[in-house]
Amino acid sequence: MAPCMSCALRPQSLTRLHVYARALSTSKCLADRSKLQKSHSVVVKIGSALITREDERGLALGRLGAFVEQIAVAHREHRNLILVTSGAIAFGKQLLSAQERISRSFESTVNEKDTSHEPDPRACSAAGQGGLIGLYDLMFQQYGIRTAQILVTKRDFQEEPLQNLCATLRELHRLRIIPIINENDCMAPPAQEEADLAGVVSVTDNDSLAANIATHMNSDLLVLLTDVDGIYSAPPNEGGVLLENFHPGTAPIVFGEGSLVGRGGMESKVKAASFAYGGGCEVVIANGFVPGVVSKIINGETIGTHFTKGETEQVPLNELVGTVKEGSRILESLSPEKRTDILKTLAKLLLERKDKILEANQKDMEAAVKSKISSALQGRLSLSEKKLQSLHDGIIQMAEDAQDKLGSAIQKTIVSDGLVLEQITVPLGVLLVIFESRPDVLPQVAALSIASGNGVLLKGGKEAAESNKVLFELVQEALSRHGAQSAAALLTTRQQINRLLALKQDIDLVIPRGGNELVSAIQNKSKGIPVLGHADGICHVYVDSEASLEKAIEVVIDSKCDYPTACNAMETLLIHKDLLATDLYEKLMKTLRKKEVTIHTGPRLDKELPLGGLLATSMKVEYGNLECTVEIVDDVEDAIKHINNFGSSHTDVILTENRDRAERFLAGVDSACVFHNCSSRFADGYRFGLGAEVGISTSRIHARGPVGIEGLFTTKWQLRGDGHSVTQFNNGEYQYQHKKV
Repeated sequence: MAPCMSCALRPQSLTRLHVYARALSTSKCLADRSKLQKSHSVVVKIGSALITREDERGLALGRLGAFVEQIAVAHREHRNLILVTSGAIAFGKQLLSAQERISRSFESTVNEKDTSHEPDPRACSAAGQGGLIGLYDLMFQQYGIRTAQILVTKRDFQEEPLQNLCATLRELHRLRIIPIINENDCMAPPAQEEADLAGVVSVTDNDSLAANIATHMNSDLLVLLTDVDGIYSAPPNEGGVLLENFHPGTAPIVFGEGSLVGRGGMESKVKAASFAYGGGCEVVIANGFVPGVVSKIINGETIGTHFTKGETEQVPLNELVGTVKEGSRILESLSPEKRTDILKTLAKLLLERKDKILEANQKDMEAAVKSKISSALQGRLSLSEKKLQSLHDGIIQMAEDAQDKLGSAIQKTIVSDGLVLEQITVPLGVLLVIFESRPDVLPQVAALSIASGNGVLLKGGKEAAESNKVLFELVQEALSRHGAQSAAALLTTRQQINRLLALKQDIDLVIPRGGNELVSAIQNKSKGIPVLGHADGICHVYVDSEASLEKAIEVVIDSKCDYPTACNAMETLLIHKDLLATDLYEKLMKTLRKKEVTIHTGPRLDKELPLGGLLATSMKVEYGNLECTVEIVDDVEDAIKHINNFGSSHTDVILTENRDRAERFLAGVDSACVFHNCSSRFADGYRFGLGAEVGISTSRIHARGPVGIEGLFTTKWQLRGDGHSVTQFNNGEYQYQHKKV
């Protein structure tokens, strides 16, 4: 037995005390729960309270069967499972209590009032162990899985016995047999006074046992299931909050009462988990009463407390959101001049700290290359002095334009004499903005939030972690000039997003900026919070039969090649059928190939003019790089029909010198942005003069197209009177005028 665990195996009185878990520098555990899915070897410890009936006499067979099913699923996924279980004493107590009643005379049974004669727990263990393992064996056989029983004592964790134990476990795994381990309670010393519930359950500590097994077997994951949700910062009835991430050594914990059934309590579990964590094993402490808890943990879902290498989450998410909401109110209350000062400070810092920003970005780029991230993603991830200058210019423009936007009157009405109604702009509240690998999004979105008086929760992609960290520090520095730094927060894990998407009372708008997969996932997971964005950026350029050759080449090449990974880049080129084999068509194709654009031929074009190249697999593809689909259409009406069928309502372009056709296209295409004789790349908040954008929306509700400051406002009605009442209007004392001012 490892020395630091010996005390954990001894029964302890669980009085309340403050402790700090020991910092374990040797841990190699992961901060991202999604990586738990890759766990190959898993130890699952099931606490006594989970499988013991409420009367503490026998097992809760339904819950036991549910655990068996989940472990069987994990076993079928080719994981090596070890089950550490309690329950022998409870099972044995049921048997021995029945035997004792049979042994008594009828008269003594009727007159017996002394209930203190409980069977000795060691005898209960001896009687119940065989039945318990037999029950497990029978249940696992329903899934075609064999099990093996291993009983251990503290002596088995000495060097030589421990080697033999590990060898046995490895051999069982080789044979695809699940070992079921329990402490040999029939050989344990009697329970200490008040250390257990009348000695009903195990007098030793299965948490410590499971941690030792996980550590010495080099397991990937240890799951400690108990009857509470996880580790709390203090007793829940005293305001403690659940710590969904915990790093030993970084946060104090208050330990309260132990479980009614089971030895260790939460203090024992934390010590055991810290020991396993220090050995490089992932650890999750969770509530075993949650349906499917084992499967959820292995699948990386946020449940219970995860021991991580990151900092302990000191502030729970609902409190963090509340803090941001309060910060947004501070921001809204500032004078326009102070908000402008914050924006100009942020813009200035982007240039003053460019070396620090680019150094951090270089670290992200090096990690991206090492991780073999696609060239398209690397393009989004990269920052440059030119990009920083563009960010600076956009924020300065925003600062100058935004002063009179917040709190401005949209309309003013004189309802009657002395009764004036105004509709004014106010912030939406708290925004949750999720973006992938583009760190330049962070200062853009932060600036828009500042200008509009909104609080903002920012979650960037992990591949841009270093860049985002530095950029967010600049945002905080700018906000702190006027005490509004709490109006913005930077999120660090993907798991936080899933929890935030359920806080519909606290978050007012979700804005995902990224690819189809990200946007669709956020739209599906949001629990009642509006989502602003677009799932696809399938932008078309239609070259009409009356298009200018020079304009066509200029616009098509710019739309595709200026920034191929952008959502407003051209993905499909539609060409009027009469242009086939013309000089315009030939030069356009030649120029695209010269720019190294891979062309995917549409079915009609391939039939009319076989090129022998790649065929388009679909007319609805967002390539996100130097690729595009080329197809022919009959006329402008056919182009409109094609775009409305296969487009994503983002941005579409017509190239023609025929004004009537252009107007028909502008009116007929159902997209957020529709252009004539100009590049699709103009669909951008900065180029529209909005200063920046939080994203491009293809929705019909609230905002559409590039969403700048105005899209982040809602309205408030303010009515100013002088003792007016509805009764006064009913009796004719006042008359409604409703004069617009």
